[in-house]
Amino acid sequence: MKSPSLQIGKFTFDWGSRTYVMGILNVTSDSFSGDGIISKGETVQAALSQADEFLASGADLLDVGGESTRPGSAAVSANEELERVIPVIHALHKTFPDALISIDTYKAQVAEEAIRAGARIVNDVWGLRADPELAYIAVKYKTPVILMHNRSNPASVDVREKLGNAYVGFEYQNLIEDVKKELLENVALAKNAGVDESLIVLDPGIGFGKTREHNLELVNRLGEIRSLGYPILLGTSRKSFIGFTLDLPPDQRVEGTAATVSVGIARGADIIRVHDVKEMARVAKMTDALVRHG
Repeated sequence: MKSPSLQIGKFTFDWGSRTYVMGILNVTSDSFSGDGIISKGETVQAALSQADEFLASGADLLDVGGESTRPGSAAVSANEELERVIPVIHALHKTFPDALISIDTYKAQVAEEAIRAGARIVNDVWGLRADPELAYIAVKYKTPVILMHNRSNPASVDVREKLGNAYVGFEYQNLIEDVKKELLENVALAKNAGVDESLIVLDPGIGFGKTREHNLELVNRLGEIRSLGYPILLGTSRKSFIGFTLDLPPDQRVEGTAATVSVGIARGADIIRVHDVKEMARVAKMTDALVRHG
């Protein structure tokens, strides 16, 4: 039985009561959105500064990632990923001890070290398909897991071999039903490893192995994904389907992102993962006032 709430330390996610805001901390040099922290000088200090701004602006979670998911980006080894994210997570946990930190990784080794450093949530863009051992790390530490739907063609041959060829195309028999089916397969991987159902959050994977039209349809029909009964994380921020729709580069997609966030919340999103925390926290608060009751 899935729980209507999730307790992590002192923080309670009361699903359905309001929208929670996840701020993106990209500890990379090649983020698609141009916000990679490595390119901004001293990495740890830049991350702390950005985190401070995010928390002051209404972020409920800080999502730390060390490998870009930008199409065509080079895969990063576990060791390099660890070198990028662990010092940042250590510093965040020390400086903001009450802040909820999630680790954006599909590698079990990185997830475990991040949890030991202070991360409390695992955000896996491959939904446990790339590294099945990640599920057992989540069980070991009783860590919530965000399972994303993903049909991208990953840069790493190793990952592709583990995933199988079924998850590299943009062809869908029925977009919503296919996404629901594959998300439930991800859920089965988690539950079979022993992950408690109340610790599972689903992400429809906007932009991952989907066309502009697929992404627009997924946001508009998000309620059908929410009907599976799990909390939903929506990550539309600055993504290319907004750029293609508005003919604008990543740094000019804040209004387009706002539209997707507002509609996504109205359709049932529980967490929004965003670059522009101040603006999107306001959008979420206003949308909540319009569409949520109680």
